[in-house]
Amino acid sequence: MAKLLLVEDDRDLALAIETELKLQHHTVEVLFDGLDADEALKSTIYDAVILDWNLPRMTGIEILSRYRQAGGRTPIIMLTAKDHVLEKAHGLDSGADDYLTKPFNTIELSARIRSLLRRPPAMAATTLQFEDIFLDPQNFRLTKNGSEIRLLPRDFALLEFFLRHPQETFSVDALMSRVWHYDSDCSPGGVRMAITRIRKALDTEDGDSIIENVTRVGYRLRQSRSG
Repeated sequence: MAKLLLVEDDRDLALAIETELKLQHHTVEVLFDGLDADEALKSTIYDAVILDWNLPRMTGIEILSRYRQAGGRTPIIMLTAKDHVLEKAHGLDSGADDYLTKPFNTIELSARIRSLLRRPPAMAATTLQFEDIFLDPQNFRLTKNGSEIRLLPRDFALLEFFLRHPQETFSVDALMSRVWHYDSDCSPGGVRMAITRIRKALDTEDGDSIIENVTRVGYRLRQSRSG
């Protein structure tokens, strides 16, 4: 089962694709707007993305280009009514992994997604750093001052999210939505307990907490003294 993002403004087509993918036991988040998709890709990690070319407010090719320029490596398949070879080349040159021209059979799309998911993960370095803390998402490894730190998977995902958004403040609801998509076993209290465990694992007695409270707003990563 994979976590997929589907961005398609044709709601009937989106429903047909979503239905087929859920039959394959995938988790599917559906968006109909380009700007919403751009924001989702900044805050959430997906296993694959199905991205339409023509979208309201921001085109699929703009979303794709921005995502790749920011270092995003998730496989992306483009959907479009365009069938000119130069437009296909433009999509692939911008970082698309595959291309499907409308109209298409949703079973074919499902097969292409399975093919993308079978590809080995990219080997580029993905380690995130905050002062003497290093987090390697690909290998699920966290170190502080050279010593390995163990976190629960949910706590690890939350810390990774903060490290990827060092200048932003998030409410508890935003963290539930962006990190765990309101999983049935996620709660505001669970988010706060995860933050408490991260602090216990990484904070020092004579220093500020790695995750700051912002009064009446939420939480953010503390500003690095070395940054």
